[in-house]
Amino acid sequence: MTPLRVPHPHFVEMPALSRRRAASREYQKGFTLVELMVALVLSLLIVLAATAALLVARQGFTAVDAASQLRDNTRFAQDIIQRVGVQTGFKTLAYIANPAAVSNTQGIPTNIPPNVYGLNNASRTPSDAWTAGTSRSSGSVGYGSDILVLRFQPNASDTDATKSDGSMIDCSGNAPTAAPANIDDQSVSILHVGVDADGEPSLMCSRSDTGSAPYDTQPLVRGVENFQVLYGVDGIGPGNTTVPIPATASDTIPERYLRADQLTVAGNQAATYANWKKVRSIRIGMVVRAAPNTAVDNSTHTYYPLGETKDSSGGTIGSAFANATSDPGTIFTPAADGRMRQVVTFIVHLRNAQENN
Repeated sequence: MTPLRVPHPHFVEMPALSRRRAASREYQKGFTLVELMVALVLSLLIVLAATAALLVARQGFTAVDAASQLRDNTRFAQDIIQRVGVQTGFKTLAYIANPAAVSNTQGIPTNIPPNVYGLNNASRTPSDAWTAGTSRSSGSVGYGSDILVLRFQPNASDTDATKSDGSMIDCSGNAPTAAPANIDDQSVSILHVGVDADGEPSLMCSRSDTGSAPYDTQPLVRGVENFQVLYGVDGIGPGNTTVPIPATASDTIPERYLRADQLTVAGNQAATYANWKKVRSIRIGMVVRAAPNTAVDNSTHTYYPLGETKDSSGGTIGSAFANATSDPGTIFTPAADGRMRQVVTFIVHLRNAQENN
């Protein structure tokens, strides 16, 4: 038998509908204004942190990509210059012998032009002779950059005596097709700094199969704004005028590095050619720049394209190969323009002696 429930005298039972409404109001409580502001601030901090991380990651990616591109550019320039450099002075089989023993030497000068030549702080145009250039003015693009001229004969070991076998290349990578007809026929590669179609300083290649103007000029490596050349010489000093140079002075090993203007003697072609024929190695220095806004450090930097070393007397860093007075560009301080830069310095040893050329 079910006991009878008697309600408490002070208890009033809430209707079911009222109980549901009360529970609904309990679950529908919202955020206060303070809570909303705190949540908004935290969200903004998270967005800012994520944005900063994205910018840092992007800048790091840009810097890594620019550094990789600079390495590729400098490696390509070095490979081309070394390849053309070791060909310098090459003579095809028909003309290796003493010039006096070759039948077609009539009209050829006794003092045959050298196969290595250069100009200090100079620019050029396609119509210039390989021995010519124009002095650069301070503040111009490529100021202080040099001109390097390398000459060689294509290899004529082909079934057709009038054709080259294509094994020799010039600075553009092209293989001259015509074999030399005379002992003084030379193909020419001229390396210098110019401006490409977009206004960017570049290492330019001017080439000629015949060794004379006009020259085919095209950009070789983009971003090269400083190109320095020194010449390792054997048995001579700056401005030597002694001709012929005593054989006892030579041992085929370079004793010092000289500028182009220290080898060229104004008004004395015999001494000039004799001096240039004593070049045994070439020291190349370049400063290559990347696109804008690629540098992490935007402060001003000084570069030594020919390398940092100490002068034997003063002990000043960079002074042995750097002289801003007589050789502009060997101490290079560009504006802080947000560009990443890289210095490359290397030496090319010449294989072919020039005395008999």
